[in-house]
Amino acid sequence: MPKKHSLYTSSIHYDHRLYMKDIEGSIAHARMLAKQGIIAEKEFDDIQKGLKEILSEIENSSFPWKQELEDIHMNIESRLFEKIGDTAGKLHTGRSRNDQVATDMRMYTKDAILETIHKIRSLQESLLNKAEQYLEVILPGYTHLQRAQPVLLSHHMLAYFYMFERDVERLQECFRRTDVMPLGSGALAGVPYPIDRNFTADQLGFNSISNNSMDAVSDRDFLLDFHSSASICMMHLSRMAEEIVLWSSQEFGFIDIDSNYTTGSSIMPQKKNPDFAELARGKTGRVYGNLIGLLTVLKGLPLTYNRDLQEDKESFFDTFDTIRNTLDVFSGMISTMKVNTDKTLPAAEDSNILATDLADYLVSKGETFRKAHGIVSELINIASSRKISLGEMDLGEHIDLSPHLEGNMKHITAESSVANRDVPGGTNPTRVKKSLDEARSILRSDIG
Repeated sequence: MPKKHSLYTSSIHYDHRLYMKDIEGSIAHARMLAKQGIIAEKEFDDIQKGLKEILSEIENSSFPWKQELEDIHMNIESRLFEKIGDTAGKLHTGRSRNDQVATDMRMYTKDAILETIHKIRSLQESLLNKAEQYLEVILPGYTHLQRAQPVLLSHHMLAYFYMFERDVERLQECFRRTDVMPLGSGALAGVPYPIDRNFTADQLGFNSISNNSMDAVSDRDFLLDFHSSASICMMHLSRMAEEIVLWSSQEFGFIDIDSNYTTGSSIMPQKKNPDFAELARGKTGRVYGNLIGLLTVLKGLPLTYNRDLQEDKESFFDTFDTIRNTLDVFSGMISTMKVNTDKTLPAAEDSNILATDLADYLVSKGETFRKAHGIVSELINIASSRKISLGEMDLGEHIDLSPHLEGNMKHITAESSVANRDVPGGTNPTRVKKSLDEARSILRSDIG
């Protein structure tokens, strides 16, 4: 008879996603028990056959889920008893639910990490393709959301490429720390059977086994690593989302978002809202929340296992679903995005954006940079008082500020500005082409 409040303790509505890993782990564990002579080969054969039948039932949606059994592990074990009888009871020899669930979660997380990395790589590919498509398109770069200096759009795209490259590196390190098998730790103290943990680890594709049984069953640092890595990646996606929202507005008009990634208004027929980008900004908050939630669950737990740890899964699944879906959306949104080059270059040719270039020109003529900076600041103040731009001024009228001021700024252009940034990591076209080649090499080496 089910407990009165069994729904409160039940996790089957979300941890059923672990079914594949639970069955894989159980088969590997039973195979090890048979190898060590702890159970008979015939018993292993029966257990493996029953587990494979259960796997088939789950995948064809005929498995008889029982809410009162609370979790995926007990549902599978109960069904195995129904299929093969008392032999099913031997499967749990040398194993606790504590090390079983920890193993399942590590196996699932390893797959989640690899899938997330793959989706980041797809987005990076989209960014490189877009950078190459608009290789020498110039647009304003911004600081404080004010036009600052001209940059190549391809340089801007590469900035995100390298943000996501750091995300990949974090996830790779997360994978290394997740790739440790806790199975064989028992409830907390190890098990009194002659098990072969290294054999089981090899069967399950783990690189190593845990060193301390108490730590193994209570450790969820690998999930914190994933949440943290996902949070930082979502932050990068949210920053890109913000620029997509801004750039697609009429005030900027730099890009057009494909209609598959926008929605209309229920009342205003002219609207083309960047809802997908906006949702990504919003969903970043839930991923942050999942990280804080798990940190809070873990912060006061004594060793070793406590039921609080059941709360590690739902937030993890939510974070994984959110980041992989968001990465998919961004790959498509960037791939189909169109750049309005008739808007980007005029914005980058706004003469006040070339003020730093004028200062650099004066430096090339012998002025100190600080003096040149002051001269150009004064020129901008004069232009502003006349309600004209720096480019509309006759600089020769202000030779009292510097003997090197003459004519207008025709010799200073957006093209010359980016060309002059010929330093490693700069927006000079040749440097950006080299950076694109290096980025391509990163993707090729990772695939290789």
